[in-house]
Amino acid sequence: MLARAIKEKLRRGEPSIGTWMSMAHPSIAEILAMAGYDWVVVETEHTAIDVSEVLRLIIAIEQRGSIPLVRLAWNDPIQAKAVLDSGAAGVLVPMINSKADAQLAVQMTKYPPLGGRGVGLARAQGYGANFDDYVKNANADTLLMVQIEHKDAVANIEEILSVPGIDGTFIGPYDLSLSLGLPGQVNHPDVVAAKRKVLDATLRHKLVAGIHLVQPGTAAADCAKALQEGYRFIALGTDILFLGDSARTLRSAAAPKK
Repeated sequence: MLARAIKEKLRRGEPSIGTWMSMAHPSIAEILAMAGYDWVVVETEHTAIDVSEVLRLIIAIEQRGSIPLVRLAWNDPIQAKAVLDSGAAGVLVPMINSKADAQLAVQMTKYPPLGGRGVGLARAQGYGANFDDYVKNANADTLLMVQIEHKDAVANIEEILSVPGIDGTFIGPYDLSLSLGLPGQVNHPDVVAAKRKVLDATLRHKLVAGIHLVQPGTAAADCAKALQEGYRFIALGTDILFLGDSARTLRSAAAPKK
């Protein structure tokens, strides 16, 4: 499955809303996909989810009608090749801090002449049966979001966005706050200014602006604000907080009154 539906929606200026999963169980993938999100990101940067588990999660997401994306563990051509050939419709690449980082991200996700991705006969290509159609459309329909989550990336944002093949930026607010010496202070004026600089540059280059609104309790209000600001590719929450917050809220509400 490719990301054509996401891209068409974004080209029309409409928001595309997805969510995030960090636990490697197909049931979780199915539950999130069935909740109506356009896409589900499988998180591999900060989890122990391996490539074989990514394959099973991609299948589960697709079977329940959503689009599978993968946040890579790093700007890694080997992992990128494996997850795209497994059927990921696109990737989010962490810590793109320079033009060279952005060029590598394009090289590993796009076929020649735009990039240098090698061809395979794997699940994405229908095990060979859909090879021609997949290769013909993959460059246009594979989503590539570069993550801007370090102060160096903010400083180099114009050079990063000059690289052809990138669909947009995706701000990682927590890592960005950490690099600015303000760990977790995602609403600090310095962090807000950095995010604004990235957003303005992304829109000026006519690319898609994305962001992860992590906390389920505030994500709806934050999403409305983000849409007003110009973000269109928005991840809401994450499975571990959906589960943990719900469990704690119910436990607290049901606790005997003293």
